[in-house]
Amino acid sequence: MLASLEQNAALLSAADLNRAKHALIVLPKAASLESLRGVPGVAALSAALSRRKKKLSDLAKSPLATDLAQGTLVSWAMLDPAHSVFEQQTVLRKGLQLLLAERPEEIVIGVFGPAARRAAELAVYVAWVNGARLPERKKKPDGGALQSVHLYGYRAQDTYARQKAVAAGNLLCRELTVLPANELTPGSYRKRVRELAKQCGWRHEEYDVKRLRKMGAGAFIAVAQGSAEEDAAIVRLRYRHPRARKSIALVGKGICFDTGGHNLKPARHMHGMHKDMNGSAVALGIFLAAAEMKLPVRLDCWMAIARNDISPRAYHQNEVVTALNGTTIEIVHTDAEGRMVLADTLALAARAKPDLMVDFATLTGSMHVAVGERYSGVFATGEGLARRAVAAGAATGERLCAFPMDEDYDEALESEIADVKQCTLEGEADHILAARFLKRFTGETPWLHMDLSSARCKGGLGAVATDINGFGVAWGVEFLKGAL
Repeated sequence: MLASLEQNAALLSAADLNRAKHALIVLPKAASLESLRGVPGVAALSAALSRRKKKLSDLAKSPLATDLAQGTLVSWAMLDPAHSVFEQQTVLRKGLQLLLAERPEEIVIGVFGPAARRAAELAVYVAWVNGARLPERKKKPDGGALQSVHLYGYRAQDTYARQKAVAAGNLLCRELTVLPANELTPGSYRKRVRELAKQCGWRHEEYDVKRLRKMGAGAFIAVAQGSAEEDAAIVRLRYRHPRARKSIALVGKGICFDTGGHNLKPARHMHGMHKDMNGSAVALGIFLAAAEMKLPVRLDCWMAIARNDISPRAYHQNEVVTALNGTTIEIVHTDAEGRMVLADTLALAARAKPDLMVDFATLTGSMHVAVGERYSGVFATGEGLARRAVAAGAATGERLCAFPMDEDYDEALESEIADVKQCTLEGEADHILAARFLKRFTGETPWLHMDLSSARCKGGLGAVATDINGFGVAWGVEFLKGAL
């Protein structure tokens, strides 16, 4: 649940600040405190900077908090227009954390300077995504969620609609991703999506295991057959705007738990594998935000929901299975299940002939090795598409690095008994090989593949303070807007 927003175009006054318990003051870039006349509480800020031997310009990287005489906790942050969106989000997130550590029900935000509109947009979004509480199962919860935000210094009727929609999509993504594996099973996940579709008025369709077997989706079934319950499915949601000119398909990997199958993961690598469905949650979060914003697009969301369990029925190395598009696949490693369920889901999505497909997946460890957890990697069927993807990342603070996907990488996937190997045992450039493998199932459709190495970043990332950060939702909305 996102906090309510009350706007006031007037600048934050000393009286407003004195009535507040928690306040974030967002300053413009300034050379001296003298240039900040009219900003309440500056005397306390001056004393704090002097005591800590800091410069005013340090606030553009490291916010600080001061207590005013009447008890208000004030967090001070500065936005430097020369800094990237990511850097500006980071400083605001750090500033908000100084307040949210006390679990306030309401906060006051005061923005100042010529760039007040941008400061307001960023600050309100950061408050929304961090003020909400993620699911937890503690006997004594740490505190409640932020209930209201009072904004001073900028007011506009529709300025915050996009931020609120994106924040709602981000929150949905994170809520789903942190749920424990016994709560978010393929069956319960499907039920939740079904209920959300009914609530929002979306068209909803499910391709369950029985239906997929009849269709010949052997790659998806190979993974799903290891589970005791046949609750896996490919779920499709549809949103249609009457003025839409383009159709876009969002595809997400939804592995609710990944044991690795017969190539069983060791405990330290299996821990956290309830979050392997994050790609589907990203796709769903984008879908929700786009629908709430009423973007003029025909949008499909395809979610490959299953578990990669170990059992006598689970698929094995050296099997050969036939995917939905007729491609035969030699199984090399059962822990490369994500590309298997995505293969059939991409092939199914391609049958609808969208203008563009974008898939999201926590797919490979090698992407994490390549860029760590602060960037995600992206692959595209054209250089222009890759540039647009990277630009959308810069605009939203969800940073992407574009990787090569040249055809000669296919040599590593040549099989003696099938059309293609699922992967290699060597693991070299596996993130690239996975992209080359997936491309076989996209047909002639322009396509982007995002490998979500930054789905989890310890200590938060950009605007979001939680380790599970919903990376990709804000990017997706920005990218969709640019593609229309």
